[in-house]
Amino acid sequence: MKETDTKEIIPADFVRKMKFYLTSPQPCPYLPGRMERKVFANLAVDGAVGLNDSLTRSGFRRSQTIAYRPACKTCGACRSVRIDVAAFKMSRRWRKVLARNAVMEREANTARATREQFRLLKRYLDVRHPGGGMTDMEIRDYAGMVDASPVETVVFEYRNKLEAGAGDDGALQAAALTDVLRDGLSMVYSFYRPELADRSVGSFMVLDHVRLAAELGLPYVYLGYWVRGSDKMGYKADFTPLEVFDGEDWRPLRQEEI
Repeated sequence: MKETDTKEIIPADFVRKMKFYLTSPQPCPYLPGRMERKVFANLAVDGAVGLNDSLTRSGFRRSQTIAYRPACKTCGACRSVRIDVAAFKMSRRWRKVLARNAVMEREANTARATREQFRLLKRYLDVRHPGGGMTDMEIRDYAGMVDASPVETVVFEYRNKLEAGAGDDGALQAAALTDVLRDGLSMVYSFYRPELADRSVGSFMVLDHVRLAAELGLPYVYLGYWVRGSDKMGYKADFTPLEVFDGEDWRPLRQEEI
């Protein structure tokens, strides 16, 4: 990695305040046969909360204490997207997803890693993303992912309602690591019991974040990167109307782009 001139990637006011670095080319995890590079900066600095807010609005994504954004010269497939909460409509499809998961309720927790969360994450990764970059994580790696957040972060845990009589003794069903921004909720990472995949639990957590953002009066839910043609990331385009960061500003994602 090297320090880089980011004037064409980052707004000028950020360039004056921070140092940005560029990674070496690596195989793209989303599009086979392509290489990726990222521009990134350290968030473990004074004013991290406001900085993360600003960078997220400029198409960046947070991972632990790092904010990053794709910087591939010949490919612009990775597009930062967010849901416009006020414009979002709970379609018949989404109402069915909510109904299938009505047994679960959300609990907000301080961003602290637990062994229960880690066990669920490992099961999720082993079944849903075998051979992926996170499958070799150990508990200390997960603790670094959760506990090291320099910004306002919450772990939303989802458990079955006690009155539902599910017989699971309140076991953790799903979880979402979420940054609370000035203008929205940014879903950093989410995972769930693999056997619940047929209930679209991943989509349920996105919809639940939309509902929560509306309750809190926050205008957006940030979903990270949408990658056209990627099975891992393409699903995000289902949450229409969606806004995409075009390098300078946010605009509606057009149907012909999907």
